Amino acid sequence: MSYTNYKRVDEVLGEFDINYSEQNFIQMMEIPVLEYFEAEIKLTLSESVYRNSESALCESLIYPTLREVWKLYKKDLLLWSHQPLNYGDNRFVVPDYLIAKRSPMGNIFLEKPRLIIIGVKRESFEDAWIDCISDMMAARRANQTSKNETNFAPVFGIVSNGIIWEFAILDTNYFVKEITIHTIQNLKLLFTAIGYMFEQSKLAIATL
Repeated sequence: MSYTNYKRVDEVLGEFDINYSEQNFIQMMEIPVLEYFEAEIKLTLSESVYRNSESALCESLIYPTLREVWKLYKKDLLLWSHQPLNYGDNRFVVPDYLIAKRSPMGNIFLEKPRLIIIGVKRESFEDAWIDCISDMMAARRANQTSKNETNFAPVFGIVSNGIIWEFAILDTNYFVKEITIHTIQNLKLLFTAIGYMFEQSKLAIATL
């Protein structure tokens, strides 16, 4: 199925009978923000060209921020960039970034994707969430142990335009979006939110 025909989030969720709600589900956890990284972000925001394209936003703000938090989880998780996910029937989606279990076979093997990150395209968070949800569904399919499985461990999603960051959880039959919107200007709170998603991804992988 092509997701490009969907215009609203309710359409894609309704296709899979997934309920929608908004809650403050992110729990506070201490993630250090190193001075050098804070200085780099301030330099990017004040001096560099980062709004001219989606690629510039991803390379300048989204990826560096994800990578900084990922360093704390690199023993258990891998950060992938533009890695295709097989949705079945020769259909593929390509998230901008994803977090997956670190494979014992080496870091060229993709295992158990849990966190999907999508950069905002054409300044539309609605379109980005449609893409993100479709990629989260593909990740859930990749994590299935059998085709008849009906209960799924949660998959997590982040949508960002580099400045604004939004978060959500996709569970068996519901999609929960975080009410609080985080921004790059408050790195301490943003790191808390990203760190929570990494931590939950790690815990979900450990239960499989």
